[in-house]
Amino acid sequence: MPGVDLTEVGAAVGPLQTWVLPALLGLGLASATGLRTFLPLLMLALAAKFEMFGIRLNDQMGWLGSWPTISALAIAAVAEFAGDKVPAVDHALNAIGYVTRPIAGTVAAGSVFWGVDPATAAVAGIIVGAPTALAFNAAQTGVRVGSTATTGGLGNPFVSFIEDMLAVLTVIVAFLAPVIIPLVLVILAIVVFWLAKRIRDRPARAGV
Repeated sequence: MPGVDLTEVGAAVGPLQTWVLPALLGLGLASATGLRTFLPLLMLALAAKFEMFGIRLNDQMGWLGSWPTISALAIAAVAEFAGDKVPAVDHALNAIGYVTRPIAGTVAAGSVFWGVDPATAAVAGIIVGAPTALAFNAAQTGVRVGSTATTGGLGNPFVSFIEDMLAVLTVIVAFLAPVIIPLVLVILAIVVFWLAKRIRDRPARAGV
């Protein structure tokens, strides 16, 4: 934003708009990228492009709302959606996700800190986005390993579809009500661990 001091902008709108809401929004987006690398970024890009939900990106991340980026993210999201329904391919995507998803989480979280300078936004994105995405990707690994072990991979597409829904719902809640994202993440974590436990305990129940 040429000619505008972002420090003054941040001071004018206050810490809630500058730090708290972007951090909560970024937290929600990053958690979703821990389950799906590209879908949350696509939803963010579309929201920014069409100015929905009051989403604002910092100027350095404006490219995220461009049509070429949106097109690339759409193709990648569809490919990830389809590939994640194929046993063995899903494990490969999950393994790659240990690198790509923290990066996606960092990009998503850092882009919504619009009231600070680029360096500060990047650091905030790393702090908020990378560990959150990594944690949810690790939780997903546990669910997939359990599903593969107990169903021979046949249950993985069903688990994948649940993860799709959780990722979409988390992003929507982050857009509409970022203040409740901490509660949503607690619920999301409970659902993921419940699903992992249910899958892990399935052989024992079957043997009863």
